[in-house]
Amino acid sequence: MTRILALLFALSYAAPAFSQGLTNPAALKEQAPPTYRVDFDTSKGAFVVEVHRDWAPNGADRFYNLVKNGFYDDARFFRVVEGFMVQFGVNGDPKVSAVWREARIKDDPVRISNKRSFVTFATAGPNTRTTQVFINFGDNSNLDRMGFAPFGQVVSGMKVVEALYSGYGDGAPQGRGPDQTRLQTQGNAYLASGFGNLDYIKKATIGQ
Repeated sequence: MTRILALLFALSYAAPAFSQGLTNPAALKEQAPPTYRVDFDTSKGAFVVEVHRDWAPNGADRFYNLVKNGFYDDARFFRVVEGFMVQFGVNGDPKVSAVWREARIKDDPVRISNKRSFVTFATAGPNTRTTQVFINFGDNSNLDRMGFAPFGQVVSGMKVVEALYSGYGDGAPQGRGPDQTRLQTQGNAYLASGFGNLDYIKKATIGQ
């Protein structure tokens, strides 16, 4: 019985199936609609993000293509900091993560403030946005002057977002959360070794 349970646990963290388009970021350049919604089905419940292209067109287009091609399916909410934000956007398959690591998009001007429920791409500096995004838990308007440009907002299910497992906190050394480098190179298999409580996205789809 123990071996069976272990096998089932390992399978739950197996690399997800993905669109073949995800192996070629240069091909995913479709322009997003002016406004669209993304339905997130997660291990904690459902929430909806409404995206406005005029807020941040480059970010809105990238998010649209990633969602449409299944990039976020089975991705973990790997960084959850109470009172600050929740971050996700590393694909469970390290082969997919590898091809997107340098698929950067240009910055958008900050037109909307990083307040509670607004959704923003993570960045490591000018013009470095790729696939990782975060949802603000509170008023993080101090991020505005640092170039973090929100492109959408959670319009339904914010209580679900705020209930995502936060026990690991930030990554080391600030918290006990996953190491992002290992997450990028090992995917969901790495998370199975010590972060089994993380909530995850079952599926993200473009709403009707």
